[in-house]
Amino acid sequence: MQELDVLLLRWLDRHHAAASETERGSFLKLLDTEDDKLWRWFLGHERSPDADVDALVQRIRSLPP
Repeated sequence: MQELDVLLLRWLDRHHAAASETERGSFLKLLDTEDDKLWRWFLGHERSPDADVDALVQRIRSLPP
């Protein structure tokens, strides 16, 4: 989904370079997650069972456009 790409690229462009190893690992987990599941997480309909991934999703959701 192009909308997901925009969200993920926003974090990648702005925060990846300074991210912790935990955040980078969580980002890689996001990339391995099916789009429909990611979409539900980013819309706030569901949360990731992985606390680190969920924290990153919430951080990405809060980024200004």
